[in-house]
Amino acid sequence: MNRFAKMIACSVASVALACGLAACGSASNTGGSASAASTASTASTSQTADVRVASLKGPTSIGLVDFMDEKNNATEGTSYTFTVAGAADEVMPQLIQGNIDIALVPANVASVLYNRTSGGVQVVDINTLGVLWVVTGDGSINSISDLAGHTVYMTGKGATPEYLMNYLLNQAGITDQVTMEYKSEATEVASELATNPSAIAVLPEPYVTSVCNRVSGLEPRISLTDAWSSTEAGENGSQLVTGVTVVRTEFLKQHPDLVSEFVQGQQESVEQVKADPAAAAQLVVNLGIIDNAKIAEQAIPRCNLTCITGQEMQDTLAGYYQVLYDADPASVGGTLPDDGFYCLNAL
Repeated sequence: MNRFAKMIACSVASVALACGLAACGSASNTGGSASAASTASTASTSQTADVRVASLKGPTSIGLVDFMDEKNNATEGTSYTFTVAGAADEVMPQLIQGNIDIALVPANVASVLYNRTSGGVQVVDINTLGVLWVVTGDGSINSISDLAGHTVYMTGKGATPEYLMNYLLNQAGITDQVTMEYKSEATEVASELATNPSAIAVLPEPYVTSVCNRVSGLEPRISLTDAWSSTEAGENGSQLVTGVTVVRTEFLKQHPDLVSEFVQGQQESVEQVKADPAAAAQLVVNLGIIDNAKIAEQAIPRCNLTCITGQEMQDTLAGYYQVLYDADPASVGGTLPDDGFYCLNAL
């Protein structure tokens, strides 16, 4: 258990930038450890399965809000219980103990769980691609190559954000030409930008939107997701991934129809959120995911919400995991997940 705790700690730290800090809808929101739960009841006495779903504050939950709202107000059909947690380490033990059936988690945490539980979970879809952006008021910064000769501020030292950034710099051939300065908190990174808008930082949405709204002249200049597409990994079919949806293998075997129902609903929800960010933003606030509707609405188009399933999901994740594994095997649980990790027929 101690070894698992260390792996989870590493995984949680590695996604703090992309998930935990993404809960910051305003400067006063710290994410914390509090969770918000809501239950959708059913009038059907014949339905015995209650589908227990957990997700995290931030982008990985945003795409699900339309589905959550629909089920919370349903009077018939499958019963769903939704929990929105402040940190991944609140969700992981519950999933392992069988108290949660479906979870939207950081991509690398899913791999750690699969390895730790010897196949006790499977991934059914990718729900969020990259949410990291290079933010600066320097108009000359338009590509990763333009970072040469500059200092870049970010969080995530010794974790996924650092590994991803190192890979992008290496692929651009400028590793030795960029000074990386790591801060312990995103608020420290924001302070650097507030003091000097020409400074360069890497931040996640919706933190990007929050900072740009507060500091005149700042802009999200480079999407790391777009930058990834021109790397070797990107050209081989992978993408930069933030969050995935996992299901307990036992639950998947017992209720494949319910898993399919969920993924279908998730897919439709993502499309609705992307089509109407304003309406979705209010749901995001109501469900305790982000506390500022204006910031949520502005951030949604840059959150790269998606619902990728099947072989495309496996191809996308495999290359991403390979990059993390090459940087630090512990970031994916010590070994790359095998084919059994991928549920290709969730729909």
